[in-house]
Amino acid sequence: MPTTYNNPVYPYRRPPELDRTDVRHCPVVIVGAGPTGLAMAIDLAQQGIASVVLDDNNTVSVGSRAICFAKRTLEILDRLGCAQPMVDKGVTWQRGRVFFQAREVYDFDLLPEAGHRMPAFINLQQYYFEEYLVDRANELNELIDLRWLHKVTAVDSQAERSEVLVSTEDGNYRLACDYLLVADGANSKIRDMLGLESKGQVFQDRFLIADVIMKADFPTERWFWFDPPFHPNQSVLLHRQPDNVWRIDFQLGWDADPEEEKKEENIRPRVQAMLDADVEFELEWASVYTFRCRKMDSYIHRRVFFMGDAAHQVSPFGARGANGALQSTENLAWKLARVLKGQAPEALLATYDDERQHGAAENILNSTRATDFITPKSRVSRLFRDSVLELAEHYPFARRLVNSGRLSMPCRYDGSPLNGHEAEGLPLELRPGSPAKDAPIGLAGRRAWLLNQLGERFVLLLDGRVDSARAEALRAELAPLLEERADLDLLVVGPAPHALTELPRSRQVEDVENLIGERYGLGAGIAYLIRPDQHVTARWHTVTAAAVGEAMDHALGAYLAPSTVQGGTHATA
Repeated sequence: MPTTYNNPVYPYRRPPELDRTDVRHCPVVIVGAGPTGLAMAIDLAQQGIASVVLDDNNTVSVGSRAICFAKRTLEILDRLGCAQPMVDKGVTWQRGRVFFQAREVYDFDLLPEAGHRMPAFINLQQYYFEEYLVDRANELNELIDLRWLHKVTAVDSQAERSEVLVSTEDGNYRLACDYLLVADGANSKIRDMLGLESKGQVFQDRFLIADVIMKADFPTERWFWFDPPFHPNQSVLLHRQPDNVWRIDFQLGWDADPEEEKKEENIRPRVQAMLDADVEFELEWASVYTFRCRKMDSYIHRRVFFMGDAAHQVSPFGARGANGALQSTENLAWKLARVLKGQAPEALLATYDDERQHGAAENILNSTRATDFITPKSRVSRLFRDSVLELAEHYPFARRLVNSGRLSMPCRYDGSPLNGHEAEGLPLELRPGSPAKDAPIGLAGRRAWLLNQLGERFVLLLDGRVDSARAEALRAELAPLLEERADLDLLVVGPAPHALTELPRSRQVEDVENLIGERYGLGAGIAYLIRPDQHVTARWHTVTAAAVGEAMDHALGAYLAPSTVQGGTHATA
């Protein structure tokens, strides 16, 4: 048990359903109050959708577990209202160093450009992350019914609804729901109850996580060693966490005995060999793990949706587990909210499977490649790896081949059935399917950030630096569209004529450092349509109201072939 953190104990509440004779029906039931389930509940609540969240425990995770949170994840959490305490508490970093044997072969910078609200990465123990999510969920308790020590023991999944049997210390009760969202972890009990599988590869190697408390001179960077003198023929990873806690991952090999390796008398010599002999430390937490890369063939079973580790699991190299899970929740939340509000057909929900299968496949590919490079299993692959590391010290081309974990990057939904018009010649990094990029802005005389103006609704980002005649023409077109589409806002990059800034639900922002124009390739009249999850869905050199309306319909699934929610690829009608 960690000594630098005291796990909160959340109160059990007797369920009101025990006093009812009928089965209560809810729009959404979420199983699992870990990072994925809580983020999903918060996202839905911010879009007006109530949920019941069930968890069989009454605290946050024990042990630091996931610690690396990427910029895109922090941007999602910023929209959810819980990124700032994470950044305040977490250890910010963006540089990494790679060592081979006794020498450094190269270093890297994950965010060399300025002008972003969120850092490239922070390190923060998972228990803090979960605690901040619980705090935010409790602020939204009118829409989030968070229930601790409520264990789901049976599931009845039907075509039109799902029903769960929940066990508590006061007895059992049933809940029915339109949609059951499952975030109960890698060894999902719900997945087993429904006879579903998560398929993939188990990697034949073992790693020791040792969290130690020490005051050290290591900089706030990610350090990775291949075959270091203090742990020969294996690899080691070092990260700093808050509270003077350092995470050290030691590769052990497949033949290592997990129970023996977890004993402090065996951990201490490994850590001491890495540090100077006079460095004092305390062991905070330790675990030995074997990892796998796997996923379900479909994340949707009738009206049951699987999320996070229950849906897909990756090795820890590259920090793609929790970061990928949060990208999944933001993908599903806006779609589910619009279906429940009657603003989109149910067919839209199947694109959660389309887009996040793409994201999981990308994460698994990168994790598998990293694992193969870090833990070579043949003489030839070991020779290749060591040769690459030798060359990387002197030749930049070889550094691209070094793989100590391709760190989590935001997913682009290339080929998504929801992508709309593409305008040639604009920045490739912001093509349809890509997450929007942040930039500093001026808003109503104060400094702000672009991403804080996007999300939870559609936003038309328009370069308003057009002449008065074009502005009047756009006003005449866009005014009826904005009146008709309550889910659409207009964000005008100025200076712009009053004809545009006086439109309903329009705001003008200043490109105070010219970074919006640079990153989005803006010019007079260029426009981007941004989805509620802050992903680009269409863009134009010359925008029209008809084109925007069509792109919104496209993104809302109006052109998808009608079907019940079962997952799988949708063809356009």
